[in-house]
Order: sequence, then structure tokens, then C-alpha cells
Amino acid sequence: MSNPPSSHAFSVPEIAAVYRAIDERRDMRHFSGGAVAPELMQRLLQAAHHAPSVGFMQPWRFIRISTRPLREALHALVEQERVLTARALGEREGEFMRLKVEGLLSAAEVWVVALADGREKHVFGRRTLPQMDLASTACAIQNLWLAARAEGLGMGWVSLFEPAAVSALLQMPAGAEPIALLCLGPVDGFYEEPMLQQERWARRCALEDLVFESSWGQPMAPALPVAVSPVLLQSR
Repeated sequence: MSNPPSSHAFSVPEIAAVYRAIDERRDMRHFSGGAVAPELMQRLLQAAHHAPSVGFMQPWRFIRISTRPLREALHALVEQERVLTARALGEREGEFMRLKVEGLLSAAEVWVVALADGREKHVFGRRTLPQMDLASTACAIQNLWLAARAEGLGMGWVSLFEPAAVSALLQMPAGAEPIALLCLGPVDGFYEEPMLQQERWARRCALEDLVFESSWGQPMAPALPVAVSPVLLQSR
């Protein structure tokens, strides 16, 4: 017997919309130019800024790349790292080099997301897990990503770069650390499945292989299945 709906739950269509955004979010690399209206961009940034953060430290900082020379400089840094990553992959070097890994020159918007300087003063929730600043900022990026998908915009997270080089290019203070180059804007269409799965680079793991009970590696008891949204069960 299913549990009655919570009085705090959204309506059925609203719940379906949330799961649809999660299911249809894609790491986009192909963009169709265009523009993002300022008021829409502000909504997306507000969504990011409403992410959870450990100790309410709000470690995220967003830098809009508004000139073509800066975009081209970032693109050059990504290209350098793309070649080095390919070499590090050994036998998969050629396969990797055939992948499209960014849309920096074609996306309507490019934003750099960084961890703020002075993070060491935030101890709440980070004394034993200092990486929670990164986890919090990743939540902000995911908020932005889901909001962008709901608004019909594509977004891609580029992490192929040397952080010190990006910091120097954007004149970041000591202690600040870039973690993402975000390509954002209109797309002709969303990939039917994650692009790296579509290109046979990797496949999504089976959920049951990643969910344990009581101890590492112990499968969930059959009587207590992991609840999955019907929308996600129909994932493409």
C-alpha cells in the first residue's frame, strides 16, 4: 500500500516537471548562438544562489566572460588541456580527441564559476571535510543547470583547464579557485541520452550496483526497494 501524499508535496504536474528537468538535463557541447535575455540570466543565477551550502558559507562566485578575446583565451587553455588529457588516456587517446568537449566559442553565454578566497575561515561543517566548499558550489551549478533546462536552454560544464592559468587570466585573488567553465544558451535540440553514452565512451551504471544497506557492498534488501520516480524509470 502506498503512503498518502504529504501535505507539503507539490501538485502532481509540478512534481513531474521537477523529475523531467532532472531526467532531461544534458551536458551540452553543441550550441546555436543566439542570446540569453538579461532577466532570464538573472533568474538562473538566483536559482544557483539558492543552492544549499555547508555552514551557509555560499562559496560560489560567478564571472561572466563578456568579450571575444577572453573567450578565445579560455578556449586556448582548454585546447591545451584537451591534448594533455588525451595523452594521459593512453590507448583511448584517438577516441577522446574525436569527442567534442566544449562549446566556448558558440554558446550564447560563458561563465566561470570559482570558489571564493578566504574559505579557510569557514569551519562549520568543514573541519574534517574541507572539500564541502566544492560540494556546495557543485550544488549551485546543478541548480543553474536544472533551471536552464526548464527554461529550454542548454548548458555544459567544462573542466579541462589548468586552474592557475584561468585564475591568472581573470585576475582572481590568492585563494580563489576556478572549478568550471559554463557554456550556456540556445541549442537546436537536446541529446536523446548523455552525449558520452551516445558516443559509447561510457554507460550509466545500474543504480542497484551503487546502493548499499548497513555496510559497504551489502545490497539493499529486496523488501526495501529504492524508490524511483516513474519519470526517471522512463529515462532515455
